Amino acid sequence: MPRPKESFEDIFPCEFYTPEELLDPDQMYTIREIARLLQGLDPDADIDEDTEAVIVDWAVPWVMLNADDLVIGEPPTEDAPGYYGLRTDDGSE
Repeated sequence: MPRPKESFEDIFPCEFYTPEELLDPDQMYTIREIARLLQGLDPDADIDEDTEAVIVDWAVPWVMLNADDLVIGEPPTEDAPGYYGLRTDDGSE
């Protein structure tokens, strides 16, 4: 159900990190790790499954929105997650 803006004590701008602000150019990250970074956490932070599910839901659209600035690394095994990294000036790794 919608709520009036005045019912909130604080309202903040909806701003997200750019890939350059978020990712180390020499590293590749899973969606789960990107989700943690978007929340200001360490990529290997221990969080509960429910929280992880919510932040991953935010990370997937972020990756899609920023796809032009990212590269994808093939998963090391069939059942492993994919890895994403920052695209460099030459358009690759």
